[in-house]
Amino acid sequence: MAYECTDGGTGAGGSAEPGVSDSLRTFGAFVQALREHASLSREEFGDLVRFSKHTVASIEQGRRMPDRDFVERAEAALGNTGALRKAAPHLSRQAGLASWFRQWARVETTAISLYTYECRVVPGLLQTEAYARAVSLDVPPLPDPEELEQRIAARLARQELLAVTRKPPTAFSFIVEQAVLERWTGGECVTREQFDRLLELIERNWNVEFQVMPLRQPSHAGMDGPIMLAETPDNRWFAYSEGQQNGRLIANAKEISLLQQRYAKLRSQALTPEDSLGLLKRLRGAL
Repeated sequence: MAYECTDGGTGAGGSAEPGVSDSLRTFGAFVQALREHASLSREEFGDLVRFSKHTVASIEQGRRMPDRDFVERAEAALGNTGALRKAAPHLSRQAGLASWFRQWARVETTAISLYTYECRVVPGLLQTEAYARAVSLDVPPLPDPEELEQRIAARLARQELLAVTRKPPTAFSFIVEQAVLERWTGGECVTREQFDRLLELIERNWNVEFQVMPLRQPSHAGMDGPIMLAETPDNRWFAYSEGQQNGRLIANAKEISLLQQRYAKLRSQALTPEDSLGLLKRLRGAL
């Protein structure tokens, strides 16, 4: 069974510990009530579901999004009522994430590998606040001020996934079209700050690989649009496809295999990480 899970991940439309939402608090309180009804301590319950008591506490307090394994094991440990299984798809991390992106956002939180090819905008995980704001204001309809701030806050919160202090740290691969970088989204000042952000991440975060797809590339495997791939701790793969006002979590093995083949081809067609870094520095120096 798939727990299908935007600010939009990138455009107008997280973190290892998602922002507390009413749905997470409610789900956590329900887990705690069922656990206590079964006369189980957090440690005893943790042993049954094979999660630490600290993880159990985080979920019960609404500070952590429960993953598929937790929900299924908790169901078995707490009487197989089906209540947790039915509630899980309706959980949201925090305000600002569009409904169609929330399923992918759940996958992101525990992924050990995340691959992104983007031909529209700088990926959301790499955006500065100013860039995110410019993108959000570019695409009609204009959000109201509160919605705009929620959207930007949610996108910036997701960037905690990039931290090398996570255990284990997630391995990232980004491929971005050179045309995206040279579009000057938001103007010169926003673009300058965005380049500085990219350079800082690439040089500081050893878990981030960044490649630029050059403007002239006669052979290109990304003609069908953006690609997002994620590997879970149990080495399962998921993919995500996003379009105008919609998105889809992909769990079908054949579809994922096809996207993996395309992504591998894109990596070979893009500039090397070293050459990409050099290009970024030249583009930044020209501003």
